Amino acid sequence: MSNKSSLYPKEPTWFCNRLKSRLNIPAPAASWIYEAGSITQRLRDYYGSRVRVQVLNNQWQRAFISESRLLKTHPEKYSLTREVLLYADDIPLVLARTIIPEATISSAQQNLSHLGNRPLGEVIFPYPRLERLAMQITQVQCNQWRPPIQQKAFINQPLWGRRTVYAIHHHPLLVSEFFLPEILNH
Repeated sequence: MSNKSSLYPKEPTWFCNRLKSRLNIPAPAASWIYEAGSITQRLRDYYGSRVRVQVLNNQWQRAFISESRLLKTHPEKYSLTREVLLYADDIPLVLARTIIPEATISSAQQNLSHLGNRPLGEVIFPYPRLERLAMQITQVQCNQWRPPIQQKAFINQPLWGRRTVYAIHHHPLLVSEFFLPEILNH
């Protein structure tokens, strides 16, 4: 196992949320980046049951160094890494990468290790004391994606994204979400 992602060969450059005024985020992208609720629920509110999850990667591997720092885990420690494409009517909407340390899986009674094609948001947002601890923002250029992902997600322009550290029972997980052009219209 390696710390490679099926989405990108090296991780994007992330910026602190407090720099948002300098990032010139267009309003449609900002609407998704600063969504306080579940992205999955927002998609379901618009697309209904047509929202689907395609799992691109789901395995134990090392996180990128900055991901380990945010999660406060040792860089050599393996975490469950899940990368997915959310879509509706065969239209790609969101690419997501989730890093879940073993302690977080244990504290969530294993619910996070057997998601299959279920969206993560439908599992974590019902937790009574889900905490949002930190958020960072990025813009990923077309050439920063792996070619198979570029083709599968129809990436032909820079994508805005966010990564959020959530905690369940005080145990963290990291969710990175990248918003594809189709959803910026909603």
